Amino acid sequence: MRDYADDPPVERRVGDALRDADATVATAESCTGGLIGSLLTDVPGSSDYFDRSVVTYSYAAKMEHVGVTRETLDEHGAVSEPVARQMARGVRDVAGTTWGVATTGIAGPTGGTEAKPVGTVFVGVAHAGEWGSGDSWAAVERYEFDGSRTEIKERIARRALADLLDALE
Repeated sequence: MRDYADDPPVERRVGDALRDADATVATAESCTGGLIGSLLTDVPGSSDYFDRSVVTYSYAAKMEHVGVTRETLDEHGAVSEPVARQMARGVRDVAGTTWGVATTGIAGPTGGTEAKPVGTVFVGVAHAGEWGSGDSWAAVERYEFDGSRTEIKERIARRALADLLDALE
């Protein structure tokens, strides 16, 4: 696995890759609370490729802003692969961007369970292919991070950008 802490930082490399591909991105963030969008906008010129970040912290926000279904939330809970997938697809489609990135997890220090301990996150990345091509897709990865709430949030945000960069490359 590539070390995404290297210079230049992952948010700059993501921006370069998006610009080179003439692509755009939007994010739906739950546990990261807008941190991915903040990192992306730390890069000068990010308006060339960054559309929006929607913080969908509650169940209601996930349903209203990115189309996560009530049934999916009931069956799997907010911190789950199906919810991350629907969030990534939903923000991509609502924003009309090439890429959608989503995070849903447990930053702690409380809220974890044996099945989903504190630090558990699902990161979704969705791509919009050309209409009629059948090339649209979404992928989700589960990760577990250690640290304080703030450290976990930063690790999640940077991992989400690394997942997007991997997909772009």
